Amino acid sequence: MLRFIAIILLQILVVNNIELSSYINPYIYVAFILTLPVTMKPWQIVFLSFILGAAMDAFSSTPGLHIAATNFMGYMRIHYLRATTTKEDIEGRMVPSISQKGIVWFSVYGFVMVFMHHLVLFFLEIYGFHEFFRTLSRVFVSTLVTLLLIVVGQLLFFRSKKGNG
Repeated sequence: MLRFIAIILLQILVVNNIELSSYINPYIYVAFILTLPVTMKPWQIVFLSFILGAAMDAFSSTPGLHIAATNFMGYMRIHYLRATTTKEDIEGRMVPSISQKGIVWFSVYGFVMVFMHHLVLFFLEIYGFHEFFRTLSRVFVSTLVTLLLIVVGQLLFFRSKKGNG
């Protein structure tokens, strides 16, 4: 619960107030969904994704946009991890993180998940596909910046139990 509150406050009070450009919008709060344990039940993932999205919508005046994006990300995370984790990961109660899976695995996983979140969020934000390529490039750049911030945070605050490969 503390991690949930801390990441929302970090997003709202710090990251949302850093003016990178109107083109780059990092949403580091998605790190909460990325790093939920693999042993959680699918309904728990989707429920927590909904609560996180609702909190972000409440503080961002974006009714439903973050809910839709976080629910989509939470749902896709379930399928992505089923396809990419081993029985040993699940039995070992693995938490998707750099410290447990390495920087390469986490970066690929993080990129895919954050890209999906941003894709839904930014296209819902413009309410259509009329600025398709501009929005797609915004999704890509914001995904890279978001992932960079999440990776730096993981490297700074979590000790490594596994090599960086």
